[in-house]
Amino acid sequence: MENIVIKGAREHNLKNVDLVIPRHQFVVITGLSGSGKSSLAFDTVYAEGQRRYVESLSSYARQFLQLMEKPDVDEITGLSPAISIEQKRVSHNPRSTVGTVTEIYDYLRLLYARVGTAYCEKCGKPIASQSVDQIADVIFEQPAGSRLLIMAPLIRRRKGEYRKLFVDLLSQGFLRVEVDGEIYRLDEPPTLERNSFHDILLVVDRLVVNDESRGRLVDSLELALAKADDLVTVQVVGAERLLFSGRLACSDCGISFVELSPQLFSFNNPHGACPECSGLGHDLEFDVDLIVPDPNLSLKAGALAPWRKSQSFYISEVLKPLSRYYKFSLTTPFAELSEPVQKLLLYGSGSEKIPGLLSDGRFHKTDSRRYEGVVPSLKRRYEKAEGEKDGEMLRYLATRPCSLCQGSRLRRQSLQVKINGLNIHELTSLALPEARQFLMTLSLSPARAEIARRILVELQARLKFLIDVGLDYLALERASATLSGGESQRIRLATQIGSGLTGVLYVLDEPSIGLHQRDNRRLLRALFRLRDLGNSLLVVEHDQETIMAADQVIDMGPGAGRLGGEVVAQGKPEAVAAGDSLTGLYLSGRKEIAIPKRRPVERQRLITLHGAAQHNLQGIDVEFPLGLFLCVTGVSGSGKSSLINETLYPALHNYLHGERLPVGKLNSISGLDQLDKVINIDQSPIGRTPRSNPATYTGVYTPIRELFSGLPEARVRGYKPGRFSFNVKGGRCEACKGDGVKRVEMHFLPDIFVKCDVCNGQRFTREVLEIRYKGVNIAEVLDMTINQAAEFFAAIPKIIRKLEVLRDVGLGYMTLGQGAVTLSGGEAQRVKLARELAKRATGRTLYLLDEPTTGLHFHDVEQLLRVLQRLVDEGNSVLVIEHNLDVIKAADYIIDLGPDGGTGGGQIVACGTPEAVVRETESATGQSLCEVLSQ
Repeated sequence: MENIVIKGAREHNLKNVDLVIPRHQFVVITGLSGSGKSSLAFDTVYAEGQRRYVESLSSYARQFLQLMEKPDVDEITGLSPAISIEQKRVSHNPRSTVGTVTEIYDYLRLLYARVGTAYCEKCGKPIASQSVDQIADVIFEQPAGSRLLIMAPLIRRRKGEYRKLFVDLLSQGFLRVEVDGEIYRLDEPPTLERNSFHDILLVVDRLVVNDESRGRLVDSLELALAKADDLVTVQVVGAERLLFSGRLACSDCGISFVELSPQLFSFNNPHGACPECSGLGHDLEFDVDLIVPDPNLSLKAGALAPWRKSQSFYISEVLKPLSRYYKFSLTTPFAELSEPVQKLLLYGSGSEKIPGLLSDGRFHKTDSRRYEGVVPSLKRRYEKAEGEKDGEMLRYLATRPCSLCQGSRLRRQSLQVKINGLNIHELTSLALPEARQFLMTLSLSPARAEIARRILVELQARLKFLIDVGLDYLALERASATLSGGESQRIRLATQIGSGLTGVLYVLDEPSIGLHQRDNRRLLRALFRLRDLGNSLLVVEHDQETIMAADQVIDMGPGAGRLGGEVVAQGKPEAVAAGDSLTGLYLSGRKEIAIPKRRPVERQRLITLHGAAQHNLQGIDVEFPLGLFLCVTGVSGSGKSSLINETLYPALHNYLHGERLPVGKLNSISGLDQLDKVINIDQSPIGRTPRSNPATYTGVYTPIRELFSGLPEARVRGYKPGRFSFNVKGGRCEACKGDGVKRVEMHFLPDIFVKCDVCNGQRFTREVLEIRYKGVNIAEVLDMTINQAAEFFAAIPKIIRKLEVLRDVGLGYMTLGQGAVTLSGGEAQRVKLARELAKRATGRTLYLLDEPTTGLHFHDVEQLLRVLQRLVDEGNSVLVIEHNLDVIKAADYIIDLGPDGGTGGGQIVACGTPEAVVRETESATGQSLCEVLSQ
């Protein structure tokens, strides 16, 4: 079948859509935000393809899979197995990295285990296998008379009960084993938990170091090595435990090395993970900068933040005795106190006792006590609390690289294995192109080259796919939790290209998000490659270059929400551009986003970062002029998020709002007093339950409830505003707890939600629904679109002001009671923006937005720009991180980072008006902007 044929699609706002989508082509679905693109691509086509595949499995297999509900559609034919690649974070697991997600790290572990060379950590020489005599020589360096246990490690970190093993060992004449650190007799073996990990060592011999025992020691070592596959453990009673290998050991230092295996290089396995941080690479430590956030304050003025709540008690009972004994002043700024006094206050007096000091509540003026110190006191309380962590103490904890592994996550032995001079951590720290070049130029012996050949082919191919989708600035060690939705999506895309599947339907959600125009062409080549393998691509997209490169375009509209849900144009990109749809008007240039009048830079209103060096930033000095529409641009990975989200925002937030967010590396920041508020408007959900909606989030629901509670009928009944809330008892329907639906659990099918038969889906009791304003009850108000509600409440200033703002940001199509979980990232961001716009402007606020055009059509971008320009007109400052050229050309001032991503970025390439940036030949943004401005 050459086409996917859809008949009668009615999911969400789709209006009985009939559609034919060609297979084995690159098809783009575009249209206004909320016009039904995702409803068609994901909730109809993908959901049905996935559901049919799952239903083809046995009932036993189906109960382990997440089943999708059947979409509201009459018929779909020509469907292939469907794979969805959405903009979701890969993983919030701190152990997940780019390397583990793409499985590249698994191949690297195998490579290092098979062809890596171990080096002695003392002398740096390559490690070779040890003979029995060499092992005996090392053991006999112990003092004469030392008692030894010679043991064979039979089981290392494996699950099981091992009853048969104990019986076999007893029948062979052995008497004792060590199980999980405890010695047992084999005729009375322990009962082991089947699903727990165990270590079992066979006690081969017990002897004392002296001249007569050497022969017996050699025999015992040979037996232990034979039993434990060339491994032997020697426990010196009352001292250290030694591990020897018949295969790997340093001939000079006598240091043994465990056998090289892939597990040794895994930070998720106890064999390879750093014992200090358990493979996380970082520890939580009490940070002096958080304990003393403002060193210019004196002790009397509250320099020690943890003591501020009980300031008077600590001054009289702790600080005064300390100041008398050590001769320092409580009114001197903390920064001016001598270093010994600062250390004393923070870390305690050690063994020295202080007269008149209160430490435990039983105070006698003649007592002398040791002073514990702020940091040890916090540590003690933190450890004592165990799982019940005190929120107050968490404020003073900061993440620091592990002191033992320095952030590498691996134990020392793992890092001593190298290939061509690099250990596995050093290789994963390289940017992807450098890592690929290293693997392509490996110099190995013929035997090792043959072993590594197939592993290297797989590694080079997978790295190339990641580079091809514009992720060349990433390193394999990068934590997955720090990736944006767009980066996560492109990683999954690279994995799919690497899988080489054919005949599959791929559904993608704006793969160009977060990509600079320079990198977009590489992404398009990757998508074409996926299509040319014989797959069908259905891509939801707003990027003009991607739309024009498609084989076919489907344009949804004509409006958003209830005004959308129809196919307004379909065909080749050129045909859609020539049509009269809103998308066509923008594609053809007949309608465009105008360039506003530029505002001049006021040099006296600046915030300046000095020496910003977070991640790949090269110690740059950056000026941010205030009272303007600012845009931070640059290729992917050039340092935009490091500069704004990790350095500027936390520094401003801490200063203006008294918080203690971690701030990226920088020397200093000036000009903070020119602002009174900083607001970061990101794309995280406004709520995680259907109970959260635009009305509750923006606060417009409060005056609506007050209006209803003030109606004559409500006052007669004694109804307060809380009676009109679906979150609390009283007015809500108790049968469905105010949800409007009930969940029905199905055994082999997904749970279904049916309308509550008591309230008929209206959430409230009949008595509450009898209260009407202009003939409309509270449930009907929540079902209104924002446009309808704005007309309905036009005469009530407290309500209309907030509704008009929601309408201004392009959300007029959305209903007041629409669940937060159904909002896209772009819609959630605009709801947040509306909430901030509804507040009284001070004219001294800085608004930060990270890629606000995500999910926005050309027409929505124009509306968003009008709102942002309005904020600036009121004297505020707006700073956006953006790749969209329509936004960049509208900025008053641009800060362009680059020139490349990763280690090749982190510098200021250009700054100034868009016209000034265009003149910078090194600026990739300037080159792309030149075409737009010339049009």
